[in-house]
Amino acid sequence: MSDTLTVNASGLSCPQPVMETKKILDKTPSGRVAVLVDTATSRNNVARFAENKGWKAVAEEREGGYRVILEK
Repeated sequence: MSDTLTVNASGLSCPQPVMETKKILDKTPSGRVAVLVDTATSRNNVARFAENKGWKAVAEEREGGYRVILEK
């Protein structure tokens, strides 16, 4: 498995987690990206954004929030 890029968007309010995710996805045509967020709203927004860009998104709970795993 290739390396996972991690975006720590915990503590950021919307739309910043999506903006941070966009920066990484714009530079990453494929692979695996983990986005750390601390609210369900951010989790949903990041997953929806990534799916609209053709990425598969799977969210999992973690201590203090969520990890959204994006793969393409």
